[in-house]
Amino acid sequence: MRYRLTFIAGLAIGYVLGTRAGRERYEQLKKSARQIAQNPAVRNTAETAAQQGRSYAGKAFHTVSDKVGDRVPDSVAQRVRSLKDRTSGGTAGDDWGTSAT
Repeated sequence: MRYRLTFIAGLAIGYVLGTRAGRERYEQLKKSARQIAQNPAVRNTAETAAQQGRSYAGKAFHTVSDKVGDRVPDSVAQRVRSLKDRTSGGTAGDDWGTSAT
């Protein structure tokens, strides 16, 4: 019960302070976040992280599929193959069907 009251008190204090800051402060924070997101260095870092994630996911997929092998039920294996076939003709950048955008 004590934790619930502490949470409710924190919520109330946050609400009061947030309403005092007002719409102007909210718009200022939103503008700052948009500027950070449009920064070329931030965008390059995010793209690099996404590419590395896709690379690691592809490696993990191949490692798991090599180790699991024929233990996967045929229905699941057929589904994975059909997904790979569907994306292989498109612009897919990896085994997961995501593009490298």
